[in-house]
Amino acid sequence: MQFKLQATDKGSKARAGQLSTGHGEIQTPIFMPVGTAGSVRGVHQRELKEDIKAQIILGNTYHLYLRPGLDILKPAGGLHGFNGWTGPILTDSGGYQVYSLADQRKITEEGVKFKSHIDGSNHLFTPENVMDIQRTIGADIIMAFDECPPFPCELDYAKKSMEMTHRWLDRCISHLQTTEPLYGHEQALFPIVQGSVDKQLRTISAEYIASRGMDGNAIGGLSVGEPAEFMYEMTDLVCNILPADKPRYLMGVGTPANILECIALGVDMFDCVMPTRNARNGMLFTSEGIINIKNEKWKDDFSPIDETVGGYASTFYSRAYLRHLIMSKEMLGAQIATVHNLTFYLWLVNTAREKIIDGTFASWKDIMVKKVSHRL
Repeated sequence: MQFKLQATDKGSKARAGQLSTGHGEIQTPIFMPVGTAGSVRGVHQRELKEDIKAQIILGNTYHLYLRPGLDILKPAGGLHGFNGWTGPILTDSGGYQVYSLADQRKITEEGVKFKSHIDGSNHLFTPENVMDIQRTIGADIIMAFDECPPFPCELDYAKKSMEMTHRWLDRCISHLQTTEPLYGHEQALFPIVQGSVDKQLRTISAEYIASRGMDGNAIGGLSVGEPAEFMYEMTDLVCNILPADKPRYLMGVGTPANILECIALGVDMFDCVMPTRNARNGMLFTSEGIINIKNEKWKDDFSPIDETVGGYASTFYSRAYLRHLIMSKEMLGAQIATVHNLTFYLWLVNTAREKIIDGTFASWKDIMVKKVSHRL
């Protein structure tokens, strides 16, 4: 995997770059739609490619391991062969999902023992077998196995958790070096910076992760309930340490405003379930602000959802029609809203990229943060 910086913004730390993988190139900054169980919920691959213009999507190691299982994925040719997506894929290590199963897992130095949320069966994730699982899934970018500490947490817990994440990373790297990709394309490993919201721990972790010299680096353990100011402070600190010639991925973030602010701090890659999850509940993100489509004010608004962002769903369907579908609990309503929100998120990062290249990002960002945070 190769990363090439193409432009930097004069008024901020924002960067435009190009990431090359075995399944194509990715223009950064980029937002990656989340396809937890092998699909972006309710969205066809054709819509992802042609309407939303997604360049890379996510799969999740925990969910794919449990269902459909490796015995299905391997003969299919990995996740690419199974779901038909021809572009790059990134897989989370499953660490965050295990973190969210607080009452069904036990963390030890060996790894994490957990019960399946599907049938209650017992399983063990270790740094080594998580690398093997991600080899079988076949993503272009794979994540190191880590522990995500909760917020808030005691400093001593955050320190021990970070140190174990570093030891697990060393085991991930060592094991990965003894195995080969299964499907003819390379897989890039991204380590994950942890340390909760403590400056000293984040500094130690970022320096350790940077020293391992991997193809890219991720920032984890944020957007887990901490105030946005803490997220920005930790992200800024870490981006100042992580190497400038490698892509930086802020995991699980976030709102449109979060993304714009963190692009300004030097982040290149983002993912979040917010655009898809909120769409199913009738919340639309637009270039002019946030719409709760269930509100009565939209019932006779026959204008397109958002002509500015382009794409079929956003420009063909009216707000009134979408409201009718959502209120009627029609499946099509959730699908249209999902495609629109993802189209908006990709429009937002693509426009940010254009502004970085033409040197106007900082002023544009300040205007857009206010717009996208405003409720219409």
